Amino acid sequence: MRLIRPSNRRLSSIASSDSEFISYMNNKAKSINKALDNSIPLCNNSVPLWEPVLEVHKAMRYTLLSGGKRVRPMLCLVACELVGGQESTAMPAACAVEMIHAASLILDDLPCMDDDSLRRGIPTNHKVFGEKTSILASNALMSLAVKQTLASTSLGVTSERVLRAVQEMARAVGTEGLVAGQAADLAGERMSFKNEDDELRYLELMHVHKTAVLVEAAAVVGAIMGGGSDEEIERLKSYARCVGLMFQVMDDVLDETKSSEELGKTAGKDLITGKLTYPKVMGVDNAREYAKRLNREAQEHLQGFDSDKVVPLLSLADYIVKRQN
Repeated sequence: MRLIRPSNRRLSSIASSDSEFISYMNNKAKSINKALDNSIPLCNNSVPLWEPVLEVHKAMRYTLLSGGKRVRPMLCLVACELVGGQESTAMPAACAVEMIHAASLILDDLPCMDDDSLRRGIPTNHKVFGEKTSILASNALMSLAVKQTLASTSLGVTSERVLRAVQEMARAVGTEGLVAGQAADLAGERMSFKNEDDELRYLELMHVHKTAVLVEAAAVVGAIMGGGSDEEIERLKSYARCVGLMFQVMDDVLDETKSSEELGKTAGKDLITGKLTYPKVMGVDNAREYAKRLNREAQEHLQGFDSDKVVPLLSLADYIVKRQN
């Protein structure tokens, strides 16, 4: 048991400054990006890949390496370190989580889903490679995520931990997670609700599955790889759920208040298509306040962890609630 007695002072008071955290995040992202780049080669021992496979690899790399905040893999690494593990131990699993995220973005942007043409400031995957290759790339990223996680055994991680991590990822992807959330999102466009409370309950349940579940999985998998106790894993899962929901609330707010140039994706699209969003249900100001409440709850779940090791997670929560893109 690595939990310690919580300090009397508020945990948020020990969070690092914004500039320190951005520097920390950038350093983590560099390590993650290097590992991701190495995970999908364009040749095999200097021999070019078979042309059809090469095109799929290019599509996989296009979305996987197109930038992004790397919140999920960073959270996986930090969770591992928080419970006493090493970054290197969790890196394959962290990359796997980001591969699942990238795969979900490719599918999310397809014409039959959200029909988006811009993501992270560049054309979406299907706009560059076509829908057929994009779907194959998404499937391949999901498969590679499992392969990456299984590779953790070569780093000394026990088979039991690796199996548990794979099970957590599988739960996050299927009808208990991302698939359920996307299905609810599509169905929500055609639904009518008796009152605002019903609307909010549906919205929350949708994003617990569509957004928060993969953030949860990142934290849980990291803690599993680091050898965390069941109590530590549960605390980190609760923290991550708050962070995931907070991320979505702010995403909805920014969609209504920022331009496409500022966001790097099509702004105002949810409003035009009539999607269920937090600002639509509770208004922009109340949505911002709800995000702040989720931030406080997230930080409360971290009470009892080592006050130095927990700083990145406190700062991450603050960063998300204050983000502008």
